[in-house]
This record gives sequence, C-alpha cells and structure tokens, in this order.
Amino acid sequence: MRLEEILYTQGFGTRRVCAGLVQQGFVSVAGVVTTDAATEFIADGLHFSVQGVPWLYQAKAYVLLHKPAGTECSHKPSTWPSVYTLLPGPLRQRPQKGPIQGVQAVGRLDQDTTGMLLLTDDGQFIHRMGSPKHHVPKVYEVTVKHPLDDQQVARLLAGVVLDDSPIAVRAAACEAVGPLHLRLTLTEGKYHQVKRMVAAVGNRVEALHRSQMGGLALPADLAPGQWRWLSAADLAAIKG
Repeated sequence: MRLEEILYTQGFGTRRVCAGLVQQGFVSVAGVVTTDAATEFIADGLHFSVQGVPWLYQAKAYVLLHKPAGTECSHKPSTWPSVYTLLPGPLRQRPQKGPIQGVQAVGRLDQDTTGMLLLTDDGQFIHRMGSPKHHVPKVYEVTVKHPLDDQQVARLLAGVVLDDSPIAVRAAACEAVGPLHLRLTLTEGKYHQVKRMVAAVGNRVEALHRSQMGGLALPADLAPGQWRWLSAADLAAIKG
C-alpha cells in the first residue's frame, strides 16, 4: 500500500494532506524518514511516526477508554465535553463512508457514569455488541443512596417493569458487595436502565461505574481519561 494511502486510512488527513506530510519529511518508517509518498509498504504490522508521534497501522480501530465523569458520548455534546476530545486526532478523523468520521462509541454512558467505554470504526462489531441476541454481559458497580437489603437484590434478579415497556427486565447477576455497593450485570441496554431498575426497587443510584464487558475488565492501571488499543486477546475476551 502506498505510504500516503496508509496515512489516509489511519486518519492523518486527506490524501493530499498525507502526501504533503510525507513530502515535507514529517513521516518516518522504522526510524527512517521517507519523503516519497508513493513508496509501497506492507501495511499490516507497520510501525511509523508522524511528526514524532509513533503509530501502528490498524486496519480497524478498537479502543478502550476509561470514561471520566462529566463527559458526553456525543460528537456534538449539549453541556459537557465530548469523550472524543480525549482521543488523538487520527482516531477522530479515520475515514468513514457515513457523514460522521472516526471511531464511534459502542453504546453510550451517561455524562455522570464512569468506566469502560469501547470505541471502534467497525460497524459490525458495534452492532454485535449492542444486539440483545448476543447477550454480551456488562458489569456495573453501583453506589446507592439507601442501604441494600435481600429483597431489593431478589427483585432485580426476578425482574422489574420499567415505564416504557410492560415486559419485565432483570439482571443477569446481582449482588450486594457492601451496604451501599451493588454489583449489577446486564445483557441488554435501555435508556438509563440501571438507574431506573434501582429506582423500581425503592432505591436510588448515587454513582455508576462500568467495570467489565464480556470477559474483559477495565484495567486497574488505566486512569480516567486514558485510552489504549484493544488486542486480539482483549477482543476475544469481550466476545466470549
């Protein structure tokens, strides 16, 4: 693949911009500056740098972000900063067929919810993760206002009816980790689902954190606002 095309697919700008970056000596491959934008490389596994920033070619981008509180999962946020501002420019600019460029969030977390957020430019992966048919479990650490009791946990496991559907929704797993700490596992996603389920059993969510998706837990060393690439092993763990 031509070097300018490699840069374009990775989100470093239009083809003309990418060619210009190469011609101006801003791109190096394996530590060697390359000024010919038409130079051919094997893209898979290619390490290069643009203006000193190292990059690894990814045919599809799969990213894990530790979402901090006070951010919105929207390209056009209404009140709070967008989570996309936490990502480097190339991830936000990767070319897409649709009107919105770059990686997209795999589902959304409320502005005050923290924790594990996946982003990708793989539409099939987004669909699979969001489809209730695949039952991808998502684990939430829930801080509640009032002390938990066995009846509340039992009702969440048995199922509660929310105001937008007559069909009861239930937790795949649920346990009281502490007096005010509930660990809740869901395999489907509805609007404000955790908050509404907890409210339905007579309690209230004070803080919400997503700690796991599928078999992959949020890494302890990934601080709020930080991101990292997902490995093939990570993706296998998520898909189960």
